[in-house]
Amino acid sequence: MVQKIMLRAGMVFAAIVCIVTLYGVPCAQASIISTKSEINIGRDVGKQLEKKYGVVDDPALQERVTKIGMRMVAVSDRKDLPYSFKVLNSKDVNAMAAPGGFIYIFKGLIDLMPSDDELAGVIGHEIGHVVKRHSVKQIEKNLLLNVGFIAVFGDKGAILQNLAMNAIMAGYSRSDERESDYLGYLYSSKASYNPYSMKMGLLKLSSLQQGYQQDLFSDHPEGKERIALVQTYLDKDRIHPKPQLAPDGKSGLVVDGTWQLPTIDAEYGGYKPLYRAHFVAGNLYRISQLIDYNPDKYILDYDGENVIVGYDDIQIITITPEDAVSHDMSTMDLAGVYVDKLKEWNRKSL
Repeated sequence: MVQKIMLRAGMVFAAIVCIVTLYGVPCAQASIISTKSEINIGRDVGKQLEKKYGVVDDPALQERVTKIGMRMVAVSDRKDLPYSFKVLNSKDVNAMAAPGGFIYIFKGLIDLMPSDDELAGVIGHEIGHVVKRHSVKQIEKNLLLNVGFIAVFGDKGAILQNLAMNAIMAGYSRSDERESDYLGYLYSSKASYNPYSMKMGLLKLSSLQQGYQQDLFSDHPEGKERIALVQTYLDKDRIHPKPQLAPDGKSGLVVDGTWQLPTIDAEYGGYKPLYRAHFVAGNLYRISQLIDYNPDKYILDYDGENVIVGYDDIQIITITPEDAVSHDMSTMDLAGVYVDKLKEWNRKSL
């Protein structure tokens, strides 16, 4: 009996020594998996994902997603990784972050969130998982739980790939998801995307009438709590103007104290009035941060049907014939009302 106990203890000790030796990590360090090993694990997991789903054959789309991702990596808290951003050929509404900075966006998610601002919130969320090593920490826990098995039967490479894939597919804890939501909000805002981008993405996911991957949302009650938390970040940072539903419960409204723009009553480009209000509010926030603001830079551009209201090179809102009908005026007249209100807001706020 004593010999069996000694044998088991020896196996566990040998396994721990084996793991520490394999990864070159001193026992005093909290982390078992080094950055180099994390990158190797993530690269192998990425190859599995690409083999399973395939990568979308659209160089322009891949370049666009990479540009968004790298713009946020530049303001992140962990720049020492060989980040890559790829779109997988799947209609699933999902995104995944493999260890080491290998981030994958599913085509179904891009179809749901076609704008750069919305994608920035989701990609920032995935970068957050990498920055905080969420999947790596889960792999390390599983390594310690299975240390004896690994010592006797383990094929290090295969076992690590399996543990990594299981950790990613199983999803994250609520605390991990909320931490990544905050970083998604922080990084996308720092990279000059719409500060409401993270909230818009979560709102869209919460409205889906289907099950979706745990990495994005676990359930509707949790989704509502996460949206509320992101709103607290916006409130804490005093992000103005604010988008909200009009009293009729259908129209979108952009307000700043007692000031407000005309209501947005119609859909445009697949976006409901409330989502359009989020874009407008975010664009106005970007304008409010400009040092050289000049009210003479408001411009109107007519495309033959719609009127685009902009400031310098920032498009604020597209006024459609449907918008004009809801206010009983022409598109150009409604656009003029917007410009007058915008000048009023900026004179008051800056």
